[in-house]
Amino acid sequence: MRHRVKGKKLGRTKAQRKALAANMASQLIDNEKLETTLAKAKNLRPYIEKLVTKARKVDTQNKMQKFNTVKYLRKYLRSEDSIKKLIEEIGPKYKSIKGGYTKVTRTKTRQGDNAVIARIEFVEVKNEKNKK
Repeated sequence: MRHRVKGKKLGRTKAQRKALAANMASQLIDNEKLETTLAKAKNLRPYIEKLVTKARKVDTQNKMQKFNTVKYLRKYLRSEDSIKKLIEEIGPKYKSIKGGYTKVTRTKTRQGDNAVIARIEFVEVKNEKNKK
């Protein structure tokens, strides 16, 4: 029985799952979209949402807060370029919203094993000025 068991194993060990999530998160941050299987995309979504939330709260003037956030993000992302882009570009972009930074869209099925392929990407932020 799987009562209260959280998460998917994706056919990998714990270390492999951590590496997969870190690599996919870095690719998503760098390219702002990623095509993968539906199960991997659904698994990546909460992982990346937590990182964006952490980066969104950074005050660039407060050096200690920025230092601590970078230190935290290094645990989950392997690329320094991804960390820099997350703090300087992606975080401030989502300052006005409190969640739902990514969306998963089913695109096609893979021919070899008929796996559902999905695209995970960052959502577009609507400006308050354009609404009025």
